[in-house]
Amino acid sequence: MSTTTVTKSPVGTPSPAAARRVPVAEGRIGLRGNLRHIGALARRNALQIKQDPESMFDAVLMPIIFILLFVYVFGGAIAGKGNNEVYVNYVTPGLMAMMGMNIAMAVGVGINDDFKKGVMDRFRTMPIARSSVLIAKIVVEVGRMLIATAILLGMGFLLGLTIHTSVLHLFAAIGLSMVFGASLMWIFILLGLTLKTAQAVQGMAMLVLMPLQFGSSIFAPPTSMPGWLETFTDYNPLSNLADAARNLINGGPVAHSVWMVLGWAALITVVTAPLAVAKFRKKT
Repeated sequence: MSTTTVTKSPVGTPSPAAARRVPVAEGRIGLRGNLRHIGALARRNALQIKQDPESMFDAVLMPIIFILLFVYVFGGAIAGKGNNEVYVNYVTPGLMAMMGMNIAMAVGVGINDDFKKGVMDRFRTMPIARSSVLIAKIVVEVGRMLIATAILLGMGFLLGLTIHTSVLHLFAAIGLSMVFGASLMWIFILLGLTLKTAQAVQGMAMLVLMPLQFGSSIFAPPTSMPGWLETFTDYNPLSNLADAARNLINGGPVAHSVWMVLGWAALITVVTAPLAVAKFRKKT
């Protein structure tokens, strides 16, 4: 007759099998580990784009369509017939602000779709910081935004865009657009995690985008607008971003607009990023 000896683990110490089932606590992951996870996840997202080139259509085609449409449809009416080059210098910096919002909307749709496919559930079982999944998504989308902005500026130069300041000022305008666009992505990530379908995310995004885009100084000077709408444009962050980019490229006072954009970006990130990470943890 044989006996089986059972060895009990000390009180409070999990058995080896149980230890393997317990994920690493997120709080134990240091900065270096977080950066490594973000890099690996960003590479995974970039490889997805490489395998699905059609996902770049919006970043490649949108800036071309928008600048041609607005310059040749509205340019003559706003700047006067034959003054399309003048309008190019006005609208191109504004469209840099618009690119960020449209790319940000795609982030929310993509997050929602990833949950439907079960990709995010797999990530949540891994011993990685929850925030790293979302930050990696933003890193790759900022890269897409840079590509869209480069194409927009390339088209602008072909249509007569002129830099009246310096290349450094142009880079500052691009950087400011990237910072604000990244902050907007947290809003749309939160929408993607909160709403049930990708169609609902797109619908809600359009309700946010339309008033902000057309109630701004992106396409036309606000001085021609009714008083109540002109007041709205003064506080509209897209107007501040368009004015800052415009003055950085064409020359003019930039301090007020730049600080307003940075303030909006900081406020949006501080409010929505923790909410998005918390929603990501709890979403089922």
